[in-house]
Amino acid sequence: MNITNKTVLVTGGGSGIGLEIAKQLSAKNNKVIITGRTADKLQKAAEGLANVTPIVADINNPDDVKKLVTTITADFGGLDILINNAGNASVYKLGQNANSTQIAIDEFNTNFFSVLSLTDQLLPALTASPEAAIVTVTSILALTPRSTLPTYSASKAALHSYTQSLRFELAKTTGIKVFELMPPLVNTDFSKDIGGENGIPPSQVADDLINAFENDTYEIHVGNTAQIYSLSPVDAFNAINQ
Repeated sequence: MNITNKTVLVTGGGSGIGLEIAKQLSAKNNKVIITGRTADKLQKAAEGLANVTPIVADINNPDDVKKLVTTITADFGGLDILINNAGNASVYKLGQNANSTQIAIDEFNTNFFSVLSLTDQLLPALTASPEAAIVTVTSILALTPRSTLPTYSASKAALHSYTQSLRFELAKTTGIKVFELMPPLVNTDFSKDIGGENGIPPSQVADDLINAFENDTYEIHVGNTAQIYSLSPVDAFNAINQ
């Protein structure tokens, strides 16, 4: 698909993978909207980037989401690409006193339910676009869990499943293309607690997304995600948890 002269929304666009995606799409003459909860962080991220607009919005807050959708429609005239990138992860081990229920609720709210809500509310704008796309950012852990990220892994597995169904159904009735970006460990502030310094640079993830847009590759296995995908379920689990 063509990825120039489009209006793009990147959630969690103030840092990490989201910011790298915003940079690359900005360089291709797109109008990019980045969202996050912290105004200073967003403003700093947008500095020096052409056609990048920061909008403070908590995607877990229904009022913020409603305002964001209204702003996109009124001020930007619609939307061509939605990139659901914002995420939440907690490192812990299942067992007694793990508090897994509350952790899972928090993770699923950001990683799954907010994606469904924002996508639902922006579908009319995307449907009106002559060439539109939705991107969900899942993870290598959507394929097999890491035991120290148990409910984060589960939330990404749920998002992977949803993305497959969304792609199938939208292909029947609309021209909207649905992409899934599946990175391995990435060196960002988000992944500090799980050894992110050993991960790939976020620019590599953004590169692979741009390439996937240009070649209509809908499931994007970044880095060693491709290797994990090729393994049996047992071997994949052992490789992730060794």
